[in-house]
Amino acid sequence: MLYLTKLKTILQSKKTYLFLIIFLGIYLFVRTILIKYDTKIQGDTIEGVVTQVSTKQDKISFILKGSEKILCTYYQDIDILGKKVVVEGILDYPNNNSIPNTFNYQKYLYNNQIYQIMNVKKITILDNENILYKIKKIINNRINQYELQTKTYLNIFILGNKDYLEDDLYQLYQNNGIWHLFAISGMHISLIVYVLNKILSKLKYKNIIISIVLGYFMFLTNFSASVLRVSIFFILKNILHYLKIPIDNKKILFLTGFSILIIKPFMIYNVGFQYSFLISYALLLNKDKITGKYLMKLLKISLIAFIVSLPITVNLNYEINLISIFLNIICVPFITFLIFPLSIMTFILPFLENIFLILINIFEYLNSIFNKIPTSIIIPKIPMIFIVTYYIIIYLLMKKPNKKWLVMYFSLILMIIVYPKFDKYCYVYYLDVGQGDSIVIISPNKDKSVMIDTGGNNYGYNISSKSIQFLKSLGINQLDALILTHGDSDHMKDSNYLVKHFKVNKVIFNNDTYNELELKLINILKDKNINYYQNIDQLQVNNINLQFLNTRLYDNENDNSNVIYFNYYKYQFLFMGDAGIVKENDILKKYSLNNIDFLKVGHHGSNSSSSKRFIDSIKTKYAIISVGANNLYGHPTDNVLNNLSNSKIYRTDIDGTIEVRLSKNKYQIRTYSR
Repeated sequence: MLYLTKLKTILQSKKTYLFLIIFLGIYLFVRTILIKYDTKIQGDTIEGVVTQVSTKQDKISFILKGSEKILCTYYQDIDILGKKVVVEGILDYPNNNSIPNTFNYQKYLYNNQIYQIMNVKKITILDNENILYKIKKIINNRINQYELQTKTYLNIFILGNKDYLEDDLYQLYQNNGIWHLFAISGMHISLIVYVLNKILSKLKYKNIIISIVLGYFMFLTNFSASVLRVSIFFILKNILHYLKIPIDNKKILFLTGFSILIIKPFMIYNVGFQYSFLISYALLLNKDKITGKYLMKLLKISLIAFIVSLPITVNLNYEINLISIFLNIICVPFITFLIFPLSIMTFILPFLENIFLILINIFEYLNSIFNKIPTSIIIPKIPMIFIVTYYIIIYLLMKKPNKKWLVMYFSLILMIIVYPKFDKYCYVYYLDVGQGDSIVIISPNKDKSVMIDTGGNNYGYNISSKSIQFLKSLGINQLDALILTHGDSDHMKDSNYLVKHFKVNKVIFNNDTYNELELKLINILKDKNINYYQNIDQLQVNNINLQFLNTRLYDNENDNSNVIYFNYYKYQFLFMGDAGIVKENDILKKYSLNNIDFLKVGHHGSNSSSSKRFIDSIKTKYAIISVGANNLYGHPTDNVLNNLSNSKIYRTDIDGTIEVRLSKNKYQIRTYSR
């Protein structure tokens, strides 16, 4: 009894939580920043247990847990979840995000304590799965028996697995600002707890049984942040209730987060964890203000969640959708009271599948309608100093609302949106799009932007999704012009995706007849009422003046590339597309070019371009080669590298995206290596 009294005093003291906050800050700094982690695994044969499996198209990805975790890829379907296996393959390190402000795969894996990836060639099963994995496999197999659309949403709402969701739908829900509804949240688990309470109401130890069920549910959902929060919160609250230690929910929430971060410190960087705890704390802080009828309460909850999560959402998507506040009022009850309960019932009773699909189709259609309403605002990446200031103002505003804090809040939002407009530099970015070309020119104050080529559809995904995210991160909401040097897929195939998902004012083609790819793009341009032009001499976009070095019509697509000259004050740029040696010679005859500061090397460093005569004539200071890592063509060739030996060479396969920042009297080069 004495110990319980002391524990009660400790847990109710404000000093305790102040100490724990300071301790946690130091602990997280040491564990996640000060200490650097790296792999200890060597060799090409690894033994471990398969803890997670993800299937997409023709490959499976799985996490192998031995002495450390390895992310593996295997191009055959095989039943290995929970089994002890030996894998043989090629170990590699994950790539960094070579286009700035885009998803950092290397960092994501590092924060999940995964330091190497393996392309698996052979799997040998040593031992079968235990009972926990057997149950999980039974659930997986039952879900996978349904048709694709049903299977997709059952995986989401029962297992928290989004692997089967199509990219377009993912983008749709993300654009509408309702993506958080697909995380298994407090509402979902509250429903599970409510049902279990009803079933077990007469049992003395029902809370212990419910806690065990929640423990397995955490395992089933791969210990997702939202499930961890709700489950551990429930368990802690019941323990404290049993010990008769009264503590308010804000303190229990803190103890929940503290417990998770002590065990899994890198969870602090998990976006789901950040969303879950910030929104939960804000709702608890404002519980006295969440009053009125159901819809009014829902509106207040949606507004609070929107405001509190805004910096996270912005730095994740660089875009917010104002309609999401109201869309949540429709979607939250639709999912909570219809789709989620019916997903569990459909899992148990397959004859309900058609009803479930009707609701899913209504949900998808509803979101497609709302997605057409232009209520999105692009907001550039928020610096950390602004984020800290934002949360200080929000906390003060929620604790004691007044006009002063409200004015400061909206002033800060305005500052976040407009601060890129004070950037006086001009930028040229050579984007790392793999084996292809894509260049972005941005005028001072981020007023105007031009893209030269988009790259191609790279290894099954749209590289332009990263290019768009990059542009948004700079606060750019449109391209004033898209120039396509020529019709090869590695230069323009992704243009279809770009014009569908980002505002483009006009498109410039070369002087050749339109090929199949270009005609397909033109059909999209017509549908979207985007003007397009061909065979122009000059393009003036504000203070970006681009000159097209036209010569004559050739018998091949490469030589018909738009070759573009750009100068900014005294700095000269030349973008060669895939122009070959014949066109290089014609350019030298027609135009006076020398002392080019920055040359985008023609045709990715192929022998068909960059002749010694041409390179010696233009005397380029810097040569940028846009080329894919380990490409099949052997680009760039030794011959071209020798021709460029008097220049400083940058390569996207080694240096990633190359940034050139220009002012009137100086420039700075920065790379974003893989």
